[in-house]
Amino acid sequence: MVGYIVGRMAQAVLSILVITSIVFMLVRLTGDPADVLVPDYAPPAVQERIRQQLGLDRPLYEQYARYIGGLLTLDLGTSFSGRPVIDVLLEHLPATLSLALASLVVALGLAVPLGILSAMYQGSWIDTVARAIALLGQSIPAFWLAMMLILIFGVGLMWLPVAHRSGLSSYILPAIAMGWAPVAGIVRLTRSSMLEVMDSDYIRMAHAKGLPNRVIYIKHALRNAMIPVLTFGGLVLGGFLNGSVVVENVFAWPGVGTMVLDGVTLRDFPIVQGCVIMVATFFIIINLLVDLLYVALDPRIRYG
Repeated sequence: MVGYIVGRMAQAVLSILVITSIVFMLVRLTGDPADVLVPDYAPPAVQERIRQQLGLDRPLYEQYARYIGGLLTLDLGTSFSGRPVIDVLLEHLPATLSLALASLVVALGLAVPLGILSAMYQGSWIDTVARAIALLGQSIPAFWLAMMLILIFGVGLMWLPVAHRSGLSSYILPAIAMGWAPVAGIVRLTRSSMLEVMDSDYIRMAHAKGLPNRVIYIKHALRNAMIPVLTFGGLVLGGFLNGSVVVENVFAWPGVGTMVLDGVTLRDFPIVQGCVIMVATFFIIINLLVDLLYVALDPRIRYG
């Protein structure tokens, strides 16, 4: 197990290095930040001075070497606004992290029970309702759902706040808007996994022994059926931590998605690069944790 974890960490470092290099080159194809920071009527000397202050007048290989050297000391650089990138990330990360966890609770809390019931009552009206909800989840865009939630529960009924992060009630609408999209995939995956497991010999043996359905489905079938659901849930959480740019902007949520959009608009290279590194690190950590949770769900799985 230790050797497996060490190997995965080495892969993680290599992956982050490759991703960082690609993003370093791509963000510089978007244009010159001086064109955004300096008014059009300013003389060329002003733009040149801005480039010198930001270090953009140096050769590309030198900029890359300095950036990689900073990463080795956990220095993500300085935003073009003058603030350290790590400070900006830490300022926005709690909002995105808390919203991601709330959205995951919404997605799993709705999808897993529906998937289980759909498999238990295959062909019944419960199965039909579950598959209809899954179809709606695939069909409704997040931005449209977010606006409808605001119009109905915020503007019409005035039950919930519609913008900013101001308390527990402010999480409800954006969590539903973000969590609704993966419900479809989780419902279908839970249903198919449960149906596959319920056709196993040990489940038939449990029925033959006369065990209650609750024990058979929850204790025996669900544990093995959750392995593919756990994998998909890890990817969903990684996507939530990436920050939904659309949902965060609709609800004026001060998270990573809003920060990335501002960084791209202003061509703030350090901000964009720092966000990509953070997202890549989250994905790698989540995938490693999911692999380790496999062992807890199925003792037959071992990593050499």
